[in-house]
Amino acid sequence: MSGRQTEEERNNRSGKRSDNRTGSQAEEHILVCLSSAPSNAKIIRTAARMAQAYQGTLTALFVETPEFSLAGSGDRDRLQANTRLAQELGAVTELVAGDDISFQIAEFARLNAVTKIVVGRSNAASRRFPGRRALTDRLIESAPNMEIYIIPDGLADSRYRVRKERSGKPMFSLFDTVKFLLSLVMATSLSLLFYRWGLSDANIITVYILGVLITSVVTEHMVYGVLASVASVFIFNYLFTYPRYTLLAYDIGYPMTFLVMLLASLLTGTLAARMKNFAYQSAQSAYRTKILLDTNQSLQHAAGREAIVRATADQLSKLTGREVAISLPEDCDLERLLSAGNTETRRYYPIRLGGVLYGVAGIDVKDKPMDAFENGILMSILGECALAMQNEKNAREKEDAAVLAQNEQLRANLLRTISHDLRTPLTSISGNASNLMTNGEYFDEATKQGLYTDIYDDSMWLITLVENLLSVTRMEGKGVELHRDAELMDEVIAEALRHIDRRQSEHTINVCNENELLLVQMDARLIVQVIINLVNNAVKYTQKGSAITISVREENHMAVVSVVDDGPGIPDEMKPQIFELFYTGEHPVTDGRRSMGLGLALCRSIVTAHGGTITVTDAKPHGAVFTFTLPVREVQLHE
Repeated sequence: MSGRQTEEERNNRSGKRSDNRTGSQAEEHILVCLSSAPSNAKIIRTAARMAQAYQGTLTALFVETPEFSLAGSGDRDRLQANTRLAQELGAVTELVAGDDISFQIAEFARLNAVTKIVVGRSNAASRRFPGRRALTDRLIESAPNMEIYIIPDGLADSRYRVRKERSGKPMFSLFDTVKFLLSLVMATSLSLLFYRWGLSDANIITVYILGVLITSVVTEHMVYGVLASVASVFIFNYLFTYPRYTLLAYDIGYPMTFLVMLLASLLTGTLAARMKNFAYQSAQSAYRTKILLDTNQSLQHAAGREAIVRATADQLSKLTGREVAISLPEDCDLERLLSAGNTETRRYYPIRLGGVLYGVAGIDVKDKPMDAFENGILMSILGECALAMQNEKNAREKEDAAVLAQNEQLRANLLRTISHDLRTPLTSISGNASNLMTNGEYFDEATKQGLYTDIYDDSMWLITLVENLLSVTRMEGKGVELHRDAELMDEVIAEALRHIDRRQSEHTINVCNENELLLVQMDARLIVQVIINLVNNAVKYTQKGSAITISVREENHMAVVSVVDDGPGIPDEMKPQIFELFYTGEHPVTDGRRSMGLGLALCRSIVTAHGGTITVTDAKPHGAVFTFTLPVREVQLHE
């Protein structure tokens, strides 16, 4: 390996750079230049070994010139093979377009923080154009502060150059020939008009040069521009030089005029052809930018991994016009699929980011391999796909973590609530039972009945609590199947009132039903539990002697059931959370037992499962109104 600096200079620079670094050594970024030359494979391998030795990143850059857009299949196949070799060695492949290769390499290195450039020694440019310096010399001049490593190779001394592709189209076509002749006729007609007006030969020569320029632009093959240049010289000699209508020229200056005219025509024709190539490259760059922009927007709006895969496959099919199949880890062994290698009809590309393989894209290449332009965009699209999959994975893991944290919080709240709120009734039950066992013969009948009543109330409270807890668990876990039947609302309310807290005798409970034959589609067992919970809440949170009213009406094909009390009511700040699980607030309870926040949460779950809603509002002048709705069953009369 030889470079433009001596070994001592490189060591000095390396040592100086190491002295200026603090902490860990900065990462090296090595750039290797891709080409279709036979010696390029050796250069890529050398650059890969350098990247491994420096523990840095490797980028393989190909500069597509207008001339290479006309390259033959042999050069394109070698470039494709070199690109795959660079990818297999861990390089990130990039593609830029331009006419000045050295300038494009230097600018890419500057913008991407490249620390070392690896190129091959080639004299092909200097042999083809003796007055033009070699690529390595121009690159050194374009990047004077960059470390450039030039790899010697015996193949580099061979006279290699890109061979133009021989297309299946003939060199001459009828359509282009007509345009060529029409351009000459128009130029000659205008020149004859200028000649009649007495304009100078310079104006006439300019008209013919313009005709050559137009011919080069409107025809497909460059040969028409050359023919137009030669034909313009002969036509000018035949029609406008003395003696006219002959190919002779008596003036001694005319040969030089013909030579200048021919060179000017050839030059303008060549420039026009190059401009067409530049326009083609610009169109490719614009198309690439549009494809990448569309891909980015599609992946941003894709929800879920399947949508990301579908959007990526659509963009790849749109880009290549080929069939695309993307395999995911659950479909097959991705590493084994990649190691199996490509086939004649299908080529595999990894969807990888940060060492994680998210998928493999299989593209049907058939008999037409993809060129460097398509390959560059394809790798960019796959990189966007891998990034989108990583973001989707992170979002999914974050959502799972949030759900797990919520479940942990619910479990902690449940354990905390049970540990605090179950202690009081259990202590009361065990204490009263102990008194009856040890001192039962000393108690009178009234005392015993009081102890029995306390044990019964505490045990029923515990039973209700456990039933609500189990029901909430089943409803929240989607484990309850509703058994809906058409039931009379009056009968459901009557059944619920049979199981109300025994302290209902201390309150006045009224039922007001506007339609005694109101049929509702429901699971009667669950709706009975809803009514029991709402009425028990009214009994629990209101003073003795208060009135509780259960009203039923039909409104907009929905049964509206309201439980109204005239107690202290519910503060406005509690209403938004009152149906949340384990929410208890600071509302005082008449019997001293604190609620666990299960009853109303269960009511909401049951009513929502039936397709209804439940709300809480204020009663006038004071109190609370709990209202829930259920769908009404239409009654069909058969006469």
